[in-house]
Amino acid sequence: MQGNGMNEPWTPEQVAMWQATQSMTPEQAARQLATQNMTPEQAAQWQAMQAGAQTQAWQGITPEQAAQWQAAQAAPGMQAPQWQGVPQQPTPSWQAVPGAQTQVWQAVPPEQAAAWQATQMAPGAQTMQWQAISPEQAAWQAAQAMPAQQQTAQAMPPQQQTAAAQGMTEAQWAQWQAAQLGMSPEQLLEWQAMQKAKAAVQAKKERKQRRKEKRANRSKLSRILQTLVIVLVALGGVLFFLQSLQGSKPTSAVIESGTLGTIHRGDAMIVRNETVYSDEGVQSIDYKAQEGSVVYRGDVVCYVYSTGYSTKAMTTLQDYRDQIKTYQQTLLAGETAYDQKMSRLETDVVQRGLEVRSLVQGQRGNLINQESILATAITERQKYFRSKYSSDMRLNRLFDDEETQQQSIDGWIKQRAATQESIISFYTDGYEVALTPDKFQTYTPAEVRAMFGGQKPEQAASERGKTNIYRLVKKGNYAVLLLIKDSVWTPVEGTTYKLMLEQFSNTTVDAQVLSYTRASGELLVRLAVMGDVDPVLYMRTCQAELGEYADGLLVPATAIYTQNEQKGVVRLNDDGTQVFIPVDILARQGDKVFISAIQTGVLGTGQRVRLFH
Repeated sequence: MQGNGMNEPWTPEQVAMWQATQSMTPEQAARQLATQNMTPEQAAQWQAMQAGAQTQAWQGITPEQAAQWQAAQAAPGMQAPQWQGVPQQPTPSWQAVPGAQTQVWQAVPPEQAAAWQATQMAPGAQTMQWQAISPEQAAWQAAQAMPAQQQTAQAMPPQQQTAAAQGMTEAQWAQWQAAQLGMSPEQLLEWQAMQKAKAAVQAKKERKQRRKEKRANRSKLSRILQTLVIVLVALGGVLFFLQSLQGSKPTSAVIESGTLGTIHRGDAMIVRNETVYSDEGVQSIDYKAQEGSVVYRGDVVCYVYSTGYSTKAMTTLQDYRDQIKTYQQTLLAGETAYDQKMSRLETDVVQRGLEVRSLVQGQRGNLINQESILATAITERQKYFRSKYSSDMRLNRLFDDEETQQQSIDGWIKQRAATQESIISFYTDGYEVALTPDKFQTYTPAEVRAMFGGQKPEQAASERGKTNIYRLVKKGNYAVLLLIKDSVWTPVEGTTYKLMLEQFSNTTVDAQVLSYTRASGELLVRLAVMGDVDPVLYMRTCQAELGEYADGLLVPATAIYTQNEQKGVVRLNDDGTQVFIPVDILARQGDKVFISAIQTGVLGTGQRVRLFH
């Protein structure tokens, strides 16, 4: 290091003065001595830090810029600015150096200052006299040269200390930095903001990388637990969403009637109390009664035409009748005298004919009776006509031909009439003779199984070759043959059970056990049904369920409430009051239960009970 512009070593007094002019504290002076082992660049950086106490983001300058600024301050002819102000104090006698000039030692270019710093690190460098002092002595020397205003600046914030140490405000310091960097103050602020943004992005990347490394370093168990927690949270959200969609739940329900019991399923055959009518040599049938209607004794059911009957015979009969009608019109036209009786009979026939026509066209009335009245009117007119013209030979011959042809036809046509009050049906299945109330209890399980499969029983010799024409079914009760496979159940004879046939999905009937037989791995139960035969009029085989049913009260399971260890339901009265009713739970069916009130008569269908969700 040079002093006074010459290649001479500095005295200790010059070192103390230089330290004082640099506005260093005693601690800073001690640190300066400790930096003698630094590189030139490190030393320059340390000097820049000492000039600013603590470099802030807005104060940041490079060490090279700090060294350049120092060199600029020592240029010849420059007056030290006020912010560099070190009070000009009289030089103490112990600091007097002949020929020394204050501030001259600063007049070195940046290259010489850096070279001097490098010499302090060179191996074997000679220790100067001013260096042969302890850190405490150097600190004392710096304290002697420290202005009072520097002591006051130590109590300021770091960013203000640097500006105050230079005698500038923060705004002046920012302007000076911008000038040193060749920028305007606004550009300096933008550059500093950009540096801060870059630093923030870099910090964010570093945090992200640290989180990634932390996740990678986690154990397998922790990852499984985290995944499980996420799944549970998602399921909770789904459940909450579904519950919100369901809306509010009902708070009460109505007591319903229900049926419960043990069910036995099997194949059933229907046995009706019916009589089938058949005949031999049947060619065709002319039905008069309506299918499924109730007929009474003596009602004409149908006309049966036997073999040998042909339409030619009817055509011949109609031809004779047309000839009689034409000849009668001829005789009536030749009458000169008025015949009052004939006129009345003719009017009666026309009137009855018009009545029949009106019924055919849809008017309400009994068509069969009206046709019978018309036939009687026609017969009366014919009798009177034959008696009036009995002497006419041609007319008599025509009447004789008609009668002969009619007798021939009547031998081929048989009239069938009902023998009892019953339901008539013209549909038969061939089991009517075998499945009768007198015979059905004699069949074994194997025989019933064969008939259920379509095998018809053999007919008696007297019935062979006959054609079934119609059947008359008595109204009232019927029977059922029920086959149950592999059943260990033993029914009780005389006991009434609930029977449900496949067509009666919502209806059950009472069926009494007449008898039962177990054979060939099947149980045959013979049942008598007390009910109308109409629902099974056209049914012979079906699937059936036989159960030991019991009627009970049915409520939702959420209606059951426990009070003092007693289960019951809370009945809602019309006046708004609520009453706890103890009950017995008979059975459960899905989300409903069958109950029976312990006290008879306090619960019934249609009443409302409270629900507890």
